[in-house]
Amino acid sequence: MKHLLLIGHGFVGKVASKLFRENGWQVTTVSRGGSCDEIADVSSLESLSILAQRIVPPTHILHCASASGGGEDSYRKVYLDGCQNLIKMFPAIPILFTSSTSVYPQVDGSVVSEESSTVLGRETGKILLESEAAVLANGGIVARLAGIYGNGRSYLLRRYLAGEAVMEDQGQRILNHIHHYDAASAILWLLNRANTCGEIFNVCDSQPMSQKETYEGLDKLFNRGMPGSAPRNVNSKRGWSHKAVSNGKLLAMGWIPKYPNFLGAAQEVTKSL
Repeated sequence: MKHLLLIGHGFVGKVASKLFRENGWQVTTVSRGGSCDEIADVSSLESLSILAQRIVPPTHILHCASASGGGEDSYRKVYLDGCQNLIKMFPAIPILFTSSTSVYPQVDGSVVSEESSTVLGRETGKILLESEAAVLANGGIVARLAGIYGNGRSYLLRRYLAGEAVMEDQGQRILNHIHHYDAASAILWLLNRANTCGEIFNVCDSQPMSQKETYEGLDKLFNRGMPGSAPRNVNSKRGWSHKAVSNGKLLAMGWIPKYPNFLGAAQEVTKSL
């Protein structure tokens, strides 16, 4: 039986663990606390060593732990140290690392593929790229996730419904999303295939939309009107970007998202907010 060691039992991890088990996998969930099978700290090699002695050896590893909105130090510990520690402790086991489409710095509205430039000025982005490189060098997989939303979580929807949403400039900036169920299904799809090792995949929905298009769609659904406009926030944590991330590589290999665009899931998600 395939055995997944799942590091990070959070918003995506909980959906992934359920989906993998439904598809016949044994799953051991790990986090630093909360509801999970095992308690361990991925940033500590000693902690992982103790964990390895307690569990059945995994056949696959998913690193989807979050830095929890922290800065450079948290990114380095959770992502870079975490990936390197997993490689040291389980050197022959393929790792799938959930990175972020924030590594793409494009600001011209262009379509972005896995081959696009990732030249970054922000240190957090550089740490993500270092973490990716470590995983890829060990024969693992990198899944670059777009902005995650889903049942119980959507910053954009919450602000819109509360009347607090603001469009940047005239709303032309393109937004890239992925529903947490689709993120989990893409991860399962990738780990079920041998020809995905050593590869990078963009995990996002199929229809990136501008802020204006998104709010126009929400207005049709909820009749709350259009938000006002304000100057762009170039100092956001992830940096300001304007790009349409393509999931074409995943689609060409057979993966199909349940929610091809943000608006298609908006009413369902709203019920859980």
